[in-house]
Amino acid sequence: MVGLDDVFGDLFASVDSVVLFSPSGSYYERFAAVDDLDVIVVGTENAVGAEPFVELPLEFEEITDRIRFGLEGALEQGVIEDGDTLACATSVFSDEIDTVSRVRADAEAQTGIYDLFVKSRADPEVVKAVLELAIELGKKGQKGKPVGALFVVGDAGKVMNKSRPLSYNPFEKSHVHVGDPIVNVMLKEFSRLDGAFIISDAGKIVSAYRYLEPSAEGVDIPKGLGARHMAGGAITRDTNAIAIVLSESDGLVRAFKAGELILEVDPEAY
Repeated sequence: MVGLDDVFGDLFASVDSVVLFSPSGSYYERFAAVDDLDVIVVGTENAVGAEPFVELPLEFEEITDRIRFGLEGALEQGVIEDGDTLACATSVFSDEIDTVSRVRADAEAQTGIYDLFVKSRADPEVVKAVLELAIELGKKGQKGKPVGALFVVGDAGKVMNKSRPLSYNPFEKSHVHVGDPIVNVMLKEFSRLDGAFIISDAGKIVSAYRYLEPSAEGVDIPKGLGARHMAGGAITRDTNAIAIVLSESDGLVRAFKAGELILEVDPEAY
């Protein structure tokens, strides 16, 4: 007679490691006690004192985002290797782990999302909100047409000092924050016009329509990318900000930190 172990046993067969997302202490101990089993814990905090441990900057609601970020972090830290087969256990329907996915680590599929969050001094929720806004713009465009946009997040005071206004700043006397659905609609509308959006570490929209003036000397961006990407790369070299750029020509979302490209993602595949 065939049992459940026979049906679902393949999930754990020949795995290189088990990845536990925010496990309880008792759940972790059950796996840690298994001989010759590599156990990796991923979460916003290491409540079980696990080693190795990969930190999440925030609780990703979507399971795919949670696993994608955790595995990119594990690859970045050298905890797992390209091609490893992993059993990823996480919670979906309750506070306890209730779902297991079999995943193969793929270094070539890394987007750089781990670097984006880890290397930013801005609030992770702010980074997430801006990234999702850029991705939504990349998918839908502005009134059905492709649109480009540049968001500079963090170190807003220094960024403002290294830029000048192109037009009236509609956010000058406001205290609105990115992530608010109504504000996001406004940002989408303003994205049709030239200039960068400047957003503080806490998510306050400081300005729109800013012309960035840092020197582009020494900034190395991939061939084929234009002035918007060059400006984004240069401003992050001269400040502690990150820049998230939506390309009008190829529709990709890219992010820069310290003058370097750290993320490239296709909105349609995200």
